[in-house]
Amino acid sequence: MSEMTESDAAAPSIGAMVGDSLGAVLRVPRLGRRGIALIVALAFVGWAATSVYKVQPDEQGVVLRFGKWIDTTQPGLHFHWPYPVETVLLPKVTEINQIQLGNAAGATPGDPTGGRDRQMLTGDENIVEADCAVFWKIRDAGEYLFRVDAPEVAVKIAAEGALREVIGRTPIQAAMSDKRQQIADETRALLQQLLDSEKAGIEITQVQLQRVEPPAAVIDAFNDVQRARADQERARNEAEAYANDVLPRARGEAEHARQDAEAYRTSVVNLAEGEADAFADVYKSYKAAPEVTAWRLYLESVDDLLRKSTKVIVDTSGKGLASVTPYMTVTESRPGARYQPPGSLPAPPFMGGSPSAQSGPQPRPAGEPR
Repeated sequence: MSEMTESDAAAPSIGAMVGDSLGAVLRVPRLGRRGIALIVALAFVGWAATSVYKVQPDEQGVVLRFGKWIDTTQPGLHFHWPYPVETVLLPKVTEINQIQLGNAAGATPGDPTGGRDRQMLTGDENIVEADCAVFWKIRDAGEYLFRVDAPEVAVKIAAEGALREVIGRTPIQAAMSDKRQQIADETRALLQQLLDSEKAGIEITQVQLQRVEPPAAVIDAFNDVQRARADQERARNEAEAYANDVLPRARGEAEHARQDAEAYRTSVVNLAEGEADAFADVYKSYKAAPEVTAWRLYLESVDDLLRKSTKVIVDTSGKGLASVTPYMTVTESRPGARYQPPGSLPAPPFMGGSPSAQSGPQPRPAGEPR
């Protein structure tokens, strides 16, 4: 009993010693009223400092009051109620994000089953596989964070719908050749319209159409059709080139022939009019002086006839003008014309006994040199 009593008495003394040593180490200094006020003031200043925030140029500030979005602030220095009344989110709004549709999104090239989800129907009821890249950024951080649950998924689904709609009203040949940029621009405009209607706070910066091809199962047949169309187009171009070369020359030759005919018609008409006018003048002269005009015409005819002949036969047995006969070969006479000697022609009215016949030209005597 005496031993237990001594041990029990020693235990409290050891505990007291430990407690005294810990109290000395963790002893809090006693502060007066000024010290407490200073601590409270510092705590208030630190709490109030949480109301000041700065938005960087590549950010937008989304102010939350008890977790509810109430405002979106632009770059600069701003204030809000201190934490935990209001808090601020600072998402990057100038960063360009990219979403791939098609092969780039994980499909295996050349796999006919893996490309069924990206097969699209064209405006002329053909099937193509289209791949594109969509680039986007945050336009309104508040709408981006609180209007859309999964922004990237929403952009991807809307981009697929817009691309299918645009290709659905475009022929396959245009989609694979000269309308690719137009399809990309129309897809971007339609996608932006869809996102704006849902107030997603997202801006589509660019849509790149990377690949538009028929499915792998029919690509060989499609290439054959394309080659046939290329041959057809080449043959059409060659025919048009030949037509453009031949038709102008034919039109030129036709115009040249028409102008020659017009010139010939004009010359013939003018010649005929001139002869008619000359005949009319001779007729007027004949009416005014019949005998003189007839004799002049006769002399002109004989002079013209003798000018064309190479020989003149003088018949000494003849009398008057009938004894002079011009000789003309067959080649010198006109076809179809028969030569008539002067004696067989009727004499002018002033010949045959009229006094004026004595003054006419007399034939040379036989044997007299010409």
